[in-house]
Amino acid sequence: MNPFFQQLIISNIKRKHQNKPSPKNINQYDISKELYKLKITIWYWLKNFFLIGLGVISAGFGLESFLLPNSFIDGGVTGISLLTSKVTAIPLPLLIILINSPFIVLGYKQIGKGFAIKSVIAICGLALAITFIHYPVITSDKLLVSVFGGFFLGAGIGFAIRGGAVLDGTEVLAIYLTKKTGLTIGDIILTFNILIFSIAAYLLSIEIALYSILTYMSAAKTIDFIVEGVEEYIGVTIISSHSEEIRIMITEDLERGVTIYNGKRGYGKRGDNSNEIDVIYSVITRLEIAKIQSEIMKIDKNAFIVMNSVKDTIGGIIKKRPLKH
Repeated sequence: MNPFFQQLIISNIKRKHQNKPSPKNINQYDISKELYKLKITIWYWLKNFFLIGLGVISAGFGLESFLLPNSFIDGGVTGISLLTSKVTAIPLPLLIILINSPFIVLGYKQIGKGFAIKSVIAICGLALAITFIHYPVITSDKLLVSVFGGFFLGAGIGFAIRGGAVLDGTEVLAIYLTKKTGLTIGDIILTFNILIFSIAAYLLSIEIALYSILTYMSAAKTIDFIVEGVEEYIGVTIISSHSEEIRIMITEDLERGVTIYNGKRGYGKRGDNSNEIDVIYSVITRLEIAKIQSEIMKIDKNAFIVMNSVKDTIGGIIKKRPLKH
């Protein structure tokens, strides 16, 4: 390792221990561990900025090539910016930055500094892309504009979210209001967008408002697809007196990982039952639900199975391959 770089890492270790007892001897293991953390951090930021850049280009393409030439709008802050730009002739890039600014401040308070910095970069990047990149106008067909304009805009927002930022501050406001009002995020965003499209119907036309709703629906589904991925993961909790057989079936036949929890039965057919039992937890893909249910029923038809949606997973044994039959 370069001596200068090594000294930089040693200085960083000492800096982290400013308010703690400083290690007497910094050995090679400490340096290697700190170097590994640094590599992970660098990779994390590079990946995030790549996704944010991809999101900016995609969102700019959706706006410039589809929505703007045809006077369509979208939901959320982007929709407010598009609508205000049509009514007042204020440049859209400036509106995107100004209208999103309060939400970024709110995001800084609610989520953190890193999120706010990346969101500022993303939103300013989108404003610059709209200003300086000359996207071609693809079509004037209203149906194609609403579907594909929403698709590319939604893909851009989705990639930005995967990069830890937002191109539209509506979600930040929804998270904040959820804590204050008790309403769900979906309810708040829906109410917000109903108001936007109602104003658009009054100021522009009902036809444009209806096509804009289609744009919003296309964008929303694309965001879900980008953020949550192609496959939906399912967490499966299994409580059975034949837990060992089920564990072997999942690990050997399905080739999936499992976690075993120690539990106690709370109530049985004959009243109170506090016998200890192993609780099995595994994560599978949506396509494997029928398969695992069938295999569990073969072992224990009285097994208690709970399934819940899992947004994303890291690590573990979740292979993306065709099922065994």
